Amino acid sequence: MPSVRTALAPLTLVFLAAACADTQPVATSTPAPTRQSGSTVTMPSMEGPPATTQPVSPSIVVESVVDAPMVVQPVAQTVLTGADVLVRDGFAQLRGMRIGLIANHTTASGGTHLADLMHGRSDVTLVALFGPEHGVRGDADAGAKIADGRDTRTGLPAYSLYGPNRAPTDAQMEGLDALVFDVQDVGSRFYTFISTMGLSMQSAARKGIPFVVLDRPNPLGGDYIGGFTLLPAQRSFVGQFEIPQAHGLTVGELAQVLKGQRLVSGLENLDLRIVKMEGWRRGELWPETQLAWPMPSPNIPTFETALVYAGTCLIEGTSASEGRGTRTPFLRLGAPWANGERLAASLNARNLPGVRFRAAAFTPVSIAGMSAEPKLKDTPVQGIDIEVTNAQAVQPVELGVYVTHAFMEQAPDRAGFFDRAAFFDKLTGSPRLREMLVAGSTPEAVIAAYTPEVARFRAARAPYLLY
Repeated sequence: MPSVRTALAPLTLVFLAAACADTQPVATSTPAPTRQSGSTVTMPSMEGPPATTQPVSPSIVVESVVDAPMVVQPVAQTVLTGADVLVRDGFAQLRGMRIGLIANHTTASGGTHLADLMHGRSDVTLVALFGPEHGVRGDADAGAKIADGRDTRTGLPAYSLYGPNRAPTDAQMEGLDALVFDVQDVGSRFYTFISTMGLSMQSAARKGIPFVVLDRPNPLGGDYIGGFTLLPAQRSFVGQFEIPQAHGLTVGELAQVLKGQRLVSGLENLDLRIVKMEGWRRGELWPETQLAWPMPSPNIPTFETALVYAGTCLIEGTSASEGRGTRTPFLRLGAPWANGERLAASLNARNLPGVRFRAAAFTPVSIAGMSAEPKLKDTPVQGIDIEVTNAQAVQPVELGVYVTHAFMEQAPDRAGFFDRAAFFDKLTGSPRLREMLVAGSTPEAVIAAYTPEVARFRAARAPYLLY
């Protein structure tokens, strides 16, 4: 990791205001010990009611908005996102600019897509839209390549950043005064939206225009960090940056780290601006924000899914099913050769904090809008369901290490279990996790191996924290 820069880049826009609207109820759970990232997870599970949220499908309301005042519902909301602050302030932070907006369906305020709120105003000009994986309106399957086209709501050019181009080109940015990024992240290095952000920052720097991040909460909170730091040899679109598997940063903070720590080349002179959130605290997980869950992608339908995804996504790099092709991906895992009862019993015996395991039998199938061709499609498998009993206690990366080890122990062949070894190493950021498990290391030994890397990153990121 490069040395820590002691000064924040001159980039933060801070806008203060009173809290405003949303009516999503707060999830409750039994108080739990503070999560210690990178520590061995041997503490007993906390008893009490499971933390729950209501999965809410994004609702995009098309409105005719021409310089209309931004009216916010007068009910309590704990957190204002950067988009909420921008809208409340009448887009003052972008006044007079011609804007390219990097967006998907989570790019919204008050239930309305930001493109629809911005389009047609005279004080700010929305010129073009850029869509990451799943597209500008979030209606494409995971991994589906997206072509350039026109946005059906605004009629504006909609350029794909998940096709031949992974970042805006100079031609697509012609005439723009700024690139604006407003996409909900889930806190995991391999979630591709942050790769889109880093590459788009390079585009803005090359073009000499500001890059504006509308900040959003990290659903996993801002304290937890876990996993190996990405090695340069493992760099890919599911891991662009030398950061741990779970980074504990908001997208605005991550943008500052990418620039300040020189984790992305060519950003030295980038004019980076952050529209900060209001009301978010570092220790808050998503349910405490009182924001409706925006379902960032089709296979992350609930907060609990995002929580475990930071660890159980590793199963994608093995011969087992990560649960795509079911309604509970990443919370439901299985394999044709697995014994679900034994898996659940062995994992429950570990007393991993915040979770319980139940035996499960299921068959991955094609689900429109979620998983067209899931792994092990139409194959009956046995495995486990993961129940989140106390979200604050869960250590997702450590959970992933234990679950991967448990499945490997039942596999007919240890090395063969990692049948997508190169992809598995890209997810973990290093071959060490796979190599250690195949060689017979315990999950505790793996966790101990990356704990110093977590500590180094925690120190390196400190000057760039905004909350």
